[in-house]
This record gives sequence, structure tokens and C-alpha cells, in this order.
Amino acid sequence: MPTAPARTQVVIVGAGQAGLSVAYYLRRFQLEPDVDFVVFDRGPSTGGAWQFRWDALRMGSAHKISDLPGMTELGISFETADRTLPAKDIVAGYYRRYEDHFGFNVHRPSRVTGVVNRGADLVVQHGEGETAAQVLVNATGTWGSPFVPYYPGAKTFRGRHVHTNGYVSADEFRGKNVLVVGGGTSAVGFLLELEGVAKSVSWASRRPIDYSTEHVRTIEGGVAAVRDADAAARVGSALPSVVSSTGVPLTRKVAAGVARGLLKERPMFASIEPDGVRWADDSFTPVDAIIWATGFRPELRHLSPLKLREKQGGVVVESGQVWTDPRIFLAGYGPYASTIGAGRSGRIIARQIMALI
Repeated sequence: MPTAPARTQVVIVGAGQAGLSVAYYLRRFQLEPDVDFVVFDRGPSTGGAWQFRWDALRMGSAHKISDLPGMTELGISFETADRTLPAKDIVAGYYRRYEDHFGFNVHRPSRVTGVVNRGADLVVQHGEGETAAQVLVNATGTWGSPFVPYYPGAKTFRGRHVHTNGYVSADEFRGKNVLVVGGGTSAVGFLLELEGVAKSVSWASRRPIDYSTEHVRTIEGGVAAVRDADAAARVGSALPSVVSSTGVPLTRKVAAGVARGLLKERPMFASIEPDGVRWADDSFTPVDAIIWATGFRPELRHLSPLKLREKQGGVVVESGQVWTDPRIFLAGYGPYASTIGAGRSGRIIARQIMALI
């Protein structure tokens, strides 16, 4: 892989669904990789965040994975992928073929550590040095920015804290007392995996679980999720979770877990103690490990020198473009989050970029 150029027109940070979608449309507009635009990705391999997902996750068991634009040229689709194989392997393999086919020349592993203003340029600081650009597309997603809420006594806990992005398989917890925290599809998936492997499994959620049918989740729920995320992005508020709009899909497997009493959440505990958790009614549950399936925040730390965040905690974004600095686009952010529309945002962002350069 050649060294990244010192200057280009567009830098794309992140080669997940959102970043690759923008790269595809820039190619359609006749821009050349490593000349007119450069793609940096911190991951060791292809697949975006999916390459880090846990072993047991299968296609169709969580939110839908949309095809990348142009995937039909390769004769592949996530709709027809082998659902017996780990989802992370399928996505990594498909993305590898996609990158090779369109010749994106993604620079990896190359972590972007900062972006600063230098005259009219945006200077991207990365593992190979610096690259000056007219336009920046940030497509870093959320996987590298896990959210763990504060609870009294958390630091005294003698067991293991594990966030979703550190979970590998249920075998790690064999014979252990495990508490899963969170109200989304990941929490439900962990509970189903841990049954019969862990010594005991408990579940705590900040709000009652809202189960929905597949139809509601994919159509009505998807529209609601986009609407809510778009409203937050337009005013610079912190983004809502997808599950708060869509609910947890009530598949046959999930319904069976509810029926046999496995999927029975409790309101959040009052505090964490060295060997377990204390509930609001003063009862105690011994715990060896707490799995925090509590979601993520947009990974924007490297953009902090640009001072884009609003007091409300978010960034004002409309149609992917940052309101306070039109040279910057956030792909896969807000209504364009990867599970609910990052693919279709690529064309919108690429068209706006072409109007700027």
C-alpha cells in the first residue's frame, strides 16, 4: 500500500458501511482513490465494526445489515448470505471483495488521532503522518466509544466488567453468575447465549422492555428511528438509541425465552458491591461478571480541536453536513446510522462534496 498523500481533496475516516458508501459515489463522480480522495481505517481488516462482533452473532439476529451500493456488480447480497456462519466473517469477506472490486486502496490500520484547521485546509493527523484536505467525511461510527453509566460502588466490584464491544462468547462466563445490563437486542442476545452456560443469569434494564413484531420493527419502527435521530441531529442534541424507537424484535426465539422466564428484566439496581449488586428493595444478587449492553456514543474525539459539539451534547447536522463547518460531513450519524440508512446517505453526501470541490 502506497503512503497516503500529503494533500488531497477529500479524506474519509472509517471504512465501515457509511465510509465505503461515500467512497463508492465519489468513484462514480470520477474521483480517484489516493489522488482525489483517501480512506483511512483503524481496523486491522475489512468489515468496519462488524469484524469485532462476538462469535455467536449471526445474520438476521440483530438489526438488518443493508447491502452497500454497487454490491450487485459482485453478485453478492446480505439478504442471501449464509446465516449459519458468524456475521463478522460474512461482513468482513463481503467488504473485502467490495473494496478490491472498486479499488478504494483503504489505508489500514491507520488511526486518525486529530483534525485541525490550517489556513483553508483541514489537516488530518493519522498513523502515516498528515494529509491536508478541502473536505472531511467522518464515518467512524460508535464502536470505539462504548457507554457505561455510573452506578455507586462500580469501582469496588471484584468481578469482571465487560461492555458489548469486549464480549467474545458465552464460554468466557461458564459457571459464573452473570448480570446483563441493558434493554436492547444485544442484551437479549447475550441472555439467550448465556442460558445453560453461566451458573446464573440476571437482567437489569433502565426501562421496561418494549417487544415488537418483525413487521413493526422494520417498517414503522425504522421510520420512527430515522425521524427521532434526524430531529436530534438538527438541533445538536445527543442522539437517541435505535431501540428506543424500534423496540426489541419479538422473534420466535425471543418469545420462547420470555415464555420460559429467562427474559425477565428487573428495574436497575441501586448500587454495586464487591461481590454483586444491591437492588432498590435491599435484596442482594451475587455476581461474578457484569455485561454492560448499554450502547455507544458517536466516536468524535479526534474532531475535538474543531469545537463542533453543542452544549446539548451533539453536533448540528443536516443531510450529513455539519452546520457550523460545511467542509465537514458526518456519515453514518443521526438518521444515517449504519443500521437505519448509512448506505443511502452516501449519494447525498457525495453530491454535496462535488458542489464544494
